Amino acid sequence: MAVDLSQIVKAYDVRGVVPDQWDESLAELFGAAFVRVVGADAIVVGHDMRPSSPGLSAAFARGAAAQGADVTLIGLCCTDQLYYASGRLDLPGAMFTASHNPAQYNGIKLCRAGAAPVGQDTGLADIRALVESWSESGAPEPAATTGTIDERDTLADYAAHLKSLVDVSGIRPLKVVVDAGNGMGGHTVPTVFAGLPLTLVPMYFELDGTFPNHEANPLDPANIVDLQERVRAEGADLGIAFDGDADRCFVVDERGEGVSPSAVTALVAARELAKHPGGTVIHNLITSWSVPEVVRENGGTPVRTRVGHSFIKQEMARTGAIFGGEHSAHYYFKDFWNADTGMLAALHVLAALGTQEAPLSRLLAEYDRYTGSGEINSTVTDQAARTEAVREAFGSRQGVTLDELDGLTVSTADWWFNLRPSNTEPLLRLNVEARDEPTMAKVRDEVLALVRA
Repeated sequence: MAVDLSQIVKAYDVRGVVPDQWDESLAELFGAAFVRVVGADAIVVGHDMRPSSPGLSAAFARGAAAQGADVTLIGLCCTDQLYYASGRLDLPGAMFTASHNPAQYNGIKLCRAGAAPVGQDTGLADIRALVESWSESGAPEPAATTGTIDERDTLADYAAHLKSLVDVSGIRPLKVVVDAGNGMGGHTVPTVFAGLPLTLVPMYFELDGTFPNHEANPLDPANIVDLQERVRAEGADLGIAFDGDADRCFVVDERGEGVSPSAVTALVAARELAKHPGGTVIHNLITSWSVPEVVRENGGTPVRTRVGHSFIKQEMARTGAIFGGEHSAHYYFKDFWNADTGMLAALHVLAALGTQEAPLSRLLAEYDRYTGSGEINSTVTDQAARTEAVREAFGSRQGVTLDELDGLTVSTADWWFNLRPSNTEPLLRLNVEARDEPTMAKVRDEVLALVRA
């Protein structure tokens, strides 16, 4: 029977409801298609704590092995641990996770050897076509020799590699609250933080893919309320929240106030430029003005790109960039195979805080210079028409510049906003930044009135 993959194969990964949209039999076909498309004779596979993840990853491994590929299973891991294994072993990889999505979802993040991205134009469309053809005509022919399936624990090596990239040996004692959201941070943080002069206050470290406490999506302010309250109650130096697959980290300062991911990007960029003078730093177009300013002030070259990890990784490779950051709290490092790792960003924050005496709020003040709206979503029936209405309203004004690198960006000397369509939902996403709060609010409200008219 034909399978409709249009709802689960997105631009950069596979993601859908289990078992309504996909199941282990389909995962097995994806394993076979993956090794065929990337031409792999060996791969590495990991999975998160969702109830369906072990079965789906095992089925994927069977499909890959049936095509002659040797499979290394690394079991429970965060997404950047899978990237570590792909880079260290120089193997293509598959990570079974739906990241921050609700419990009924699961998916696959795929990469080539060395953690290189697999996107729609770099293999994912071909994988989808093969799976669709096999779902109509029957399973693919197996290889003459079936590949092996072995297990390997990479957690300790992953932790050691991260700590080799950031000098945390001399930091002062810190009290840190970590909210793992019942996700993979609860598995990896104890090993990564082991041996550091930290008083760790764990929150929701129990692995539970049903997310009984809150969604594992710290980008939603509602999901860091518990962390903020705990930081204040404990008198902690900072708080850190990870999403479900622990590849993104969000930071809360000693007052319990959320820290802008752009400020973290600027801080880490300055530290990476101290290690690699004159380097290039990638930032997407909704990061704060602070990011390119700090990069230039520290002797680096900022490069602006579209939103999305495949675009960041492509620009990292093209430019030889040392670091990249997104306002969604994805952080990419040349020393980590150009892949994103929230844990390494967290170590940078700990190192920066722990090697001086000021509180985190004061340390980050120089990197958080403007006022932002955060991302505001609006449901619309016609994305193009509403965007055009905004373009017409602002385009003819004096001192305004427009660009369409990703959606519509409108800029002046005192404020900017970006309005871009969702690729998967009938939404327009708005981000506004200005030099002061009243100006930001005025621009935000004017754009939203046009979008929601």
